Amino acid sequence: MLSKKAKYAIKALLVLADAYGQGPLLISAISEKESMPKKFLEIILLELKNAGILSSKKGKGGGYYLRQSPQEINLAQIIRLVDGPIAPTPCVSLNYYEHCDDCPDEHACRLRQVMIQIRDANLSVLENTNLQDMLNQPDMPLDTNTED
Repeated sequence: MLSKKAKYAIKALLVLADAYGQGPLLISAISEKESMPKKFLEIILLELKNAGILSSKKGKGGGYYLRQSPQEINLAQIIRLVDGPIAPTPCVSLNYYEHCDDCPDEHACRLRQVMIQIRDANLSVLENTNLQDMLNQPDMPLDTNTED
Protein backbone atom coordinates (compact mmCIF):
# COMPACT_ATOMS: atom_id res chain seq x y z
CA MET A 1 0.00 0.00 0.00
CA LEU A 2 1.24 3.46 -0.86
CA SER A 3 1.95 5.61 2.20
CA LYS A 4 0.54 9.09 2.63
CA LYS A 5 4.12 10.38 2.43
CA ALA A 6 4.57 8.76 -1.01
CA LYS A 7 1.24 10.17 -2.20
CA TYR A 8 2.26 13.65 -1.06
CA ALA A 9 5.66 13.27 -2.72
CA ILE A 10 4.05 12.32 -6.03
CA LYS A 11 1.50 15.13 -5.81
CA ALA A 12 4.21 17.69 -4.99
CA LEU A 13 6.38 16.43 -7.83
CA LEU A 14 3.43 16.74 -10.22
CA VAL A 15 3.00 20.39 -9.21
CA LEU A 16 6.70 20.96 -9.82
CA ALA A 17 6.56 19.02 -13.10
CA ASP A 18 3.69 21.19 -14.27
CA ALA A 19 5.85 24.26 -13.60
CA TYR A 20 9.02 22.71 -15.06
CA GLY A 21 11.22 25.32 -16.71
CA GLN A 22 9.30 28.23 -15.16
CA GLY A 23 11.47 28.62 -12.06
CA PRO A 24 11.30 27.48 -8.45
CA LEU A 25 8.09 27.13 -6.45
CA LEU A 26 7.66 27.96 -2.79
CA ILE A 27 6.71 25.21 -0.37
CA SER A 28 3.66 27.26 0.63
CA ALA A 29 2.44 27.37 -2.99
CA ILE A 30 2.75 23.59 -3.37
CA SER A 31 1.17 23.02 0.04
CA GLU A 32 -1.82 25.24 -0.78
CA LYS A 33 -2.35 23.83 -4.26
CA GLU A 34 -2.47 20.23 -3.01
CA SER A 35 -3.87 20.86 0.50
CA MET A 36 -0.87 19.28 2.23
CA PRO A 37 0.51 20.12 5.66
CA LYS A 38 3.43 22.49 5.08
CA LYS A 39 5.73 20.98 7.74
CA PHE A 40 5.26 17.44 6.40
CA LEU A 41 5.83 18.69 2.86
CA GLU A 42 9.09 20.39 3.93
CA ILE A 43 10.42 17.02 5.14
CA ILE A 44 9.38 15.30 1.92
CA LEU A 45 10.88 17.95 -0.36
CA LEU A 46 14.15 17.93 1.57
CA GLU A 47 14.31 14.15 1.19
CA LEU A 48 13.69 14.47 -2.56
CA LYS A 49 16.38 17.15 -2.75
CA ASN A 50 18.89 14.98 -0.89
CA ALA A 51 18.15 12.16 -3.33
CA GLY A 52 18.93 14.41 -6.29
CA ILE A 53 15.41 14.67 -7.72
CA LEU A 54 14.96 18.30 -6.67
CA SER A 55 17.13 21.37 -6.30
CA SER A 56 16.37 24.51 -4.38
CA LYS A 57 17.18 28.17 -4.61
CA LYS A 58 17.29 30.47 -1.61
CA GLY A 59 16.16 34.07 -1.41
CA LYS A 60 13.81 36.10 -3.53
CA GLY A 61 12.41 34.00 -6.38
CA GLY A 62 13.56 30.89 -4.55
CA GLY A 63 11.93 27.57 -3.86
CA TYR A 64 12.14 24.03 -5.20
CA TYR A 65 12.38 22.81 -8.79
CA LEU A 66 12.98 19.54 -10.64
CA ARG A 67 16.61 18.74 -11.47
CA GLN A 68 15.51 16.51 -14.37
CA SER A 69 12.72 16.78 -16.86
CA PRO A 70 9.36 15.25 -15.88
CA GLN A 71 9.93 12.52 -18.51
CA GLU A 72 13.00 11.29 -16.62
CA ILE A 73 11.33 10.75 -13.23
CA ASN A 74 9.26 7.58 -12.95
CA LEU A 75 6.93 6.44 -10.20
CA ALA A 76 9.07 3.45 -9.21
CA GLN A 77 12.03 5.64 -8.25
CA ILE A 78 9.82 7.98 -6.22
CA ILE A 79 8.07 5.17 -4.36
CA ARG A 80 11.33 3.34 -3.63
CA LEU A 81 12.86 6.54 -2.33
CA VAL A 82 9.97 7.40 -0.03
CA ASP A 83 8.49 4.01 0.92
CA GLY A 84 11.28 1.54 0.20
CA PRO A 85 10.48 -1.81 -1.42
CA ILE A 86 7.74 -2.09 -4.01
CA ALA A 87 7.60 -5.89 -3.90
CA PRO A 88 4.74 -7.43 -1.90
CA THR A 89 7.12 -9.78 -0.01
CA PRO A 90 10.80 -9.33 0.83
CA CYS A 91 11.85 -12.57 -0.90
CA VAL A 92 10.87 -11.20 -4.34
CA SER A 93 12.28 -7.70 -3.95
CA LEU A 94 14.82 -6.72 -6.58
CA ASN A 95 16.45 -3.99 -4.47
CA TYR A 96 15.63 -4.97 -0.89
CA TYR A 97 15.77 -8.78 -0.98
CA GLU A 98 15.47 -10.69 2.29
CA HIS A 99 14.93 -14.39 2.82
CA CYS A 100 11.55 -15.14 4.42
CA ASP A 101 12.08 -16.74 7.84
CA ASP A 102 9.07 -19.02 7.50
CA CYS A 103 10.05 -20.46 4.11
CA PRO A 104 12.37 -23.50 4.04
CA ASP A 105 12.75 -23.51 0.22
CA GLU A 106 11.92 -20.32 -1.70
CA HIS A 107 12.32 -22.02 -5.07
CA ALA A 108 9.49 -24.44 -4.21
CA CYS A 109 7.29 -21.77 -2.60
CA ARG A 110 4.07 -21.40 -4.57
CA LEU A 111 3.17 -18.12 -2.91
CA ARG A 112 6.52 -16.66 -3.98
CA GLN A 113 5.76 -17.47 -7.61
CA VAL A 114 2.55 -15.44 -7.45
CA MET A 115 4.33 -12.60 -5.62
CA ILE A 116 6.91 -12.45 -8.44
CA GLN A 117 4.10 -12.02 -10.98
CA ILE A 118 2.51 -9.27 -8.86
CA ARG A 119 5.89 -7.54 -8.46
CA ASP A 120 6.57 -7.68 -12.19
CA ALA A 121 3.11 -6.33 -13.10
CA ASN A 122 3.43 -3.46 -10.62
CA LEU A 123 6.96 -2.63 -11.74
CA SER A 124 5.92 -2.62 -15.38
CA VAL A 125 3.41 0.13 -14.68
CA LEU A 126 5.49 2.10 -12.18
CA GLU A 127 8.75 2.05 -14.16
CA ASN A 128 6.98 2.98 -17.40
CA THR A 129 4.94 5.84 -15.95
CA ASN A 130 6.76 9.13 -15.53
CA LEU A 131 5.59 12.49 -14.22
CA GLN A 132 4.95 13.80 -17.73
CA ASP A 133 2.74 10.79 -18.49
CA MET A 134 0.68 11.61 -15.42
CA LEU A 135 0.38 15.27 -16.39
CA ASN A 136 -0.83 14.21 -19.83
CA GLN A 137 -3.60 11.98 -18.46
CA PRO A 138 -7.10 13.38 -18.85
CA ASP A 139 -9.01 14.11 -15.66
CA MET A 140 -10.96 11.04 -14.63
CA PRO A 141 -14.41 11.14 -13.02
CA LEU A 142 -14.48 9.98 -9.42
CA ASP A 143 -15.20 6.29 -9.07
CA THR A 144 -18.06 5.83 -6.65
CA ASN A 145 -17.59 2.04 -6.53
CA THR A 146 -16.01 1.32 -3.15
CA GLU A 147 -16.05 -2.49 -3.24
CA ASP A 148 -12.45 -3.15 -2.23
